[in-house]
Amino acid sequence: MYKISLEKLPVLLAAIAKEGKLYVPARKGSTTDFALWSAETDVDIEKHLTARSAKDLFFPQVENLYSFKTEGKKISIEEIMPTDEMTIAFGVRACDIRSFEILDMVFLKDPVDPYYKKRRENTVLIGLGCAAPEETCFCGTFGIDAAAPAGDVTTYAADGFLYWEPRTDKGSALTETVKALFETADDLAPVEAQRNRTRDVLKKLPLGSFRIAPKITESELKTFDSDVWNKLYQGCLACCTCTFVCPTCHCYDIRDFVPGETRTDRYRCWDSCMNRDFTKMAAENPRKTQKERFRQRFMHKLVYFPENNDGVYSCVGCGRCLAKCPVCNNIVKVAKALEASEDV
Repeated sequence: MYKISLEKLPVLLAAIAKEGKLYVPARKGSTTDFALWSAETDVDIEKHLTARSAKDLFFPQVENLYSFKTEGKKISIEEIMPTDEMTIAFGVRACDIRSFEILDMVFLKDPVDPYYKKRRENTVLIGLGCAAPEETCFCGTFGIDAAAPAGDVTTYAADGFLYWEPRTDKGSALTETVKALFETADDLAPVEAQRNRTRDVLKKLPLGSFRIAPKITESELKTFDSDVWNKLYQGCLACCTCTFVCPTCHCYDIRDFVPGETRTDRYRCWDSCMNRDFTKMAAENPRKTQKERFRQRFMHKLVYFPENNDGVYSCVGCGRCLAKCPVCNNIVKVAKALEASEDV
């Protein structure tokens, strides 16, 4: 493991930025979110969780897939693939890194999504260990260790230093380009102390002992038909906030935009299962009511996804939906209600 003084963090980030597009947690007013680094960026590694994850780096909110051009009766199609330029994400927390593994299960299964695959292959993830988890965190529910994030490189901000540990070939390659800035970290006591403090804090949080009841997944039809949904959905505003801040939500729509008479651009853009026109077909919409749409979201997270992915839930316990839902109608509330229900 290596280390560098936190006072020299701007120097390190400048060196990393020479290797590709560097995204960092950046403070903008009262919000911290991932942004492209520049010398003027207000880097914020103290904020535990960014407003959104770095999911956009692999699965952009809007991306152009194709352009269709016509010339008389001739049609030409231009596929707009991501570039080969390396992208580096610094300061990614453990929950978000796990969320990318969940997205891999969706986009890298046959048929493989070539856009996602190319971005994923050309991205280096630099994880950052948590030192001050939020009260809404429950990543431990899914076996995630916030104190020891995965990624291509794992880092820790402790005792005035940034500790740096390459973990993959991509991480080692990046490390070689900036190795001259580091010194060898012979004493890892500050890192171990931070890990222990973080794990102790997580155990004491309100959701530190929260777990998903096995019966929710084991009895799909009972869960689907539970009377719980009749009560829970009524508080939902269908604002879609939960889906847009969620690091594992991956629903999208395909839209065409016509900028001129001879050209059509085809875009992919994020969508939400909470929208009334989601999955709408020529005949009708299979989920016509808000109850059905509300139930679909949480059935997918807690039942359908683990059924099809070896028990892996489509949630990483980041707590963003708990913090952002205007009516506190989040996945923890739903899971607890289903666990307490006698008809599940």
